[in-house]
Amino acid sequence: MTRLFNDPAAFADEMIEGFVASHSRWVRRVSGGVVRNTRSTPSTVALVIGGGSGHYPAFAGLVGQGLAHGAAMGNLFASPSAQQIYNVAKAADNGGGVLLGYGNYAGDVLHFNQAQARLRAEGIDCRSIAVTDDVSSAPLTERAKRRGIAGDLTVFKVAAAAAEAGYSLDQTLEIAERANHRTRSFGVAFTGCTLPGADHPLFSVPEGRMAVGMGIHGEPGIGETGIPTADGLAELLVAKLLTEIPGNLSEVAADGAAARPRVVPILNGLGSVKYEELFVVYRRVAQLLAEAGLDAVDPQVGELVTSFDMAGTSLTLFWLDEELETLWHAPADAPAFRRGAVTAAALEPADFTDPSEIEASIPEATDESRASAIRVLAALGAAKNVVDANAEELGRIDAVAGDGDHGIGMERGVRAAVDAAAAAVARGAGAATTLHLAGDAWADKAGGTSGALWGMALRAVGDALGNTNAPDAGAVAAGVAGAAAAIMDFGKAAPGDKTLVDVLVPFRDTLAGRVDAGQSLTQAWGAAATVAQQAAEDTAQLLPLMGRARPHAEKSLGTPDAGAVSMALIVRAIHNTLLEKTVEKSVEGKTVKENA
Repeated sequence: MTRLFNDPAAFADEMIEGFVASHSRWVRRVSGGVVRNTRSTPSTVALVIGGGSGHYPAFAGLVGQGLAHGAAMGNLFASPSAQQIYNVAKAADNGGGVLLGYGNYAGDVLHFNQAQARLRAEGIDCRSIAVTDDVSSAPLTERAKRRGIAGDLTVFKVAAAAAEAGYSLDQTLEIAERANHRTRSFGVAFTGCTLPGADHPLFSVPEGRMAVGMGIHGEPGIGETGIPTADGLAELLVAKLLTEIPGNLSEVAADGAAARPRVVPILNGLGSVKYEELFVVYRRVAQLLAEAGLDAVDPQVGELVTSFDMAGTSLTLFWLDEELETLWHAPADAPAFRRGAVTAAALEPADFTDPSEIEASIPEATDESRASAIRVLAALGAAKNVVDANAEELGRIDAVAGDGDHGIGMERGVRAAVDAAAAAVARGAGAATTLHLAGDAWADKAGGTSGALWGMALRAVGDALGNTNAPDAGAVAAGVAGAAAAIMDFGKAAPGDKTLVDVLVPFRDTLAGRVDAGQSLTQAWGAAATVAQQAAEDTAQLLPLMGRARPHAEKSLGTPDAGAVSMALIVRAIHNTLLEKTVEKSVEGKTVKENA
């Protein structure tokens, strides 16, 4: 279990603060993560990596000369937000373009793609590489659906070396894609991991048993077996990976004979397996690779991509060619990965700007819209209260087939949204601006797929309400429809996929139908909230077709979707604010009531 923490919701932020304080020779903090604290060569490619916290030394430990230029760091096991990624990329940009690198998880794909689009819109050439090395997460015929685990290291290392050597952005991306194609990983776990503040692990394995093919976010394995000997585990890992030797690996030695394939083996500890145990396992791995006619190059044994306190290990094989091997051996100096001699000059304060320090302006708004913004704040406050009251249960539901972070992610998101909305109202913002800033804050602080989708939802409703007129039932219904369209277009989920869309669509349809029939917003919203609650309960009978729960679909049967449940809870809480005649507002230190 995780023993040392303060407020669980603040754990990631406090961890980053401590990491930067102890590694300031290499990194400095920006809003959303860390960047190099040393000078990079002008007009070269910047590699920006990232993912959820809880995997150290991935991702911040890989920032330094010869490795990544920056790392976007999300909440525990949740992807960083698009805003966080954008901030880190802007701070790391050297003028030669930005390559974004991340594991292939739904939330990461959504947020990194959003950040990429934003960077391109500003004239910064940007590309992405999603690592797909985990052979257990999808069959070879669906390699694009595979997760990224410890193979992140091989892809990031050679891409960073290519950037350092002056490769163009196109060339650096090609190197990263080639490394990803030549990297395979497979892992096992003996116990699950426990997030700060939780009283039980995200998944459990019976005593004397071993989960096979689990993910690094606490996702349960795809199978279970008895715990073998160290040699038996080595044989299982190597045998599995040698069933997938990447194609086009024929090499010819100088004398014309076929060269022995060369691989970098990485035996990765997932959090609480001791180094000594790993060495015992690697002893047999080395023997098996030699027996298979492979040359092991620069083996790595230790903790490289972890999962909090999970007891487990994974084996990665990185199949080299001459260029990849040269880049793999290139010098690097990062907190968690160092080799060779690296000379780097420290940055001066004048050389650095944090993009997040620029305060957003508040557009003009009418009195009617400012009054509506107060109602928006009340609705968000109600959402915060219901999320806080149900965060533990949302996490429990999410852990059945996912990673268990939904509750804490929703807490972080809705709290940030309330704070941003309160600040906007205090500055005289209208309804649209209040919702836009709240949505941006939700996406930024929550991270993960749900953070992105709730951020989009609030923005869409804000677009429909505007900053001029007092919103009526039709405008609100149009905003909900816009939110549904944006979410389904962006996340690609449809009704029946076991996501929040299974609640959002019937909620949208009921709301629009009741409004068209002449009902008031309060009446229509109440009816739609009742439909939403039933729709959330009905997701228990669905199998997930999207997200991290997809590989463990059968485990979730009988349990509703956490995102669907949280949406139903929130729309019901908002209905309660619509039933009230007045809302409270602080004016010059006094509490007064205004008509809603």
